[in-house]
Amino acid sequence: MSSVPSPASTTPEVVCVGESMGLVTALGAPLAETETAALGLAGAEGNVAVGLVAAGHTAAWASRLGDDPIGERISTELARRGVELWVTTDADAPTGVMFKDPGVESSSVYYYRRGSAASLMAPGFLDAAQLAGVRIVHTTGITPALSPSCRAMVDQLSVDARAAGALVSFDVNDRRALWTMQDAAETLARLADAADIAFVGRDEAERIWGTVTPAAIRAHLPHCGLLIVKDGDIGATAFRGDAEPVFVPAPRVDVVEPVGAGDAFAAGFLAATLDGADLADRLSAGHAAAARVLTTHGDLPPLI
Repeated sequence: MSSVPSPASTTPEVVCVGESMGLVTALGAPLAETETAALGLAGAEGNVAVGLVAAGHTAAWASRLGDDPIGERISTELARRGVELWVTTDADAPTGVMFKDPGVESSSVYYYRRGSAASLMAPGFLDAAQLAGVRIVHTTGITPALSPSCRAMVDQLSVDARAAGALVSFDVNDRRALWTMQDAAETLARLADAADIAFVGRDEAERIWGTVTPAAIRAHLPHCGLLIVKDGDIGATAFRGDAEPVFVPAPRVDVVEPVGAGDAFAAGFLAATLDGADLADRLSAGHAAAARVLTTHGDLPPLI
């Protein structure tokens, strides 16, 4: 088993920590009927790392992969897109896989990730010394849902990120299939409320916490340094301290397939944050990045 490499001489601005999987997408017909499928990759944190690099910043993706062709495909594709890899390869646990039935309104996904290499991440996977010089550490609510050890790892990661002087960025990204509603509601609220930057969809917040409006979500997460509430094709609202919320409407987009847009939004917003943009421009950058993904079938836009 190989270990996470030491940071390169040029420390990435952002480290994104979480699982990426092989992605099998049905083409031309529902998954149960199609004879054709595309093989790619999926994973929220990897998507964000790719988006940050595309926006001109440096980013690393930290995770565990199985010693198998799917893991090799993931690492090769992320490296091809300019993402630095901080990856442990596990000879005894597989890379996770997901299958997707795409649709304009929603997509059905089926996970095969229990016992995956990434689900075995545990406290100490990264530490403050490795994160020295990193400006933002980003993860999502998917990672603590993978296993108890991953949940403990995310808690420790926040402590180590701050000890290293980095901001903690957290995207709620609830995945209903991975854990119970009670576990999700408690853990996601705790992690989002403690983050320096947190992203949450208005619809998922209503599903998890029963909070219907952006203001209600802010009341539920009063301690988050900068809370971004995304409301689909309506727009996004930023809450920071006691300042007046900032709202930017979403642009009109002809949606091809919605999966991956939230990750793109986070990448666009974080890239603009690194650039020193004001809140309205950060929200606009998030919308623009999401729009590019909404017009493609994959989680990642084609390389230009």
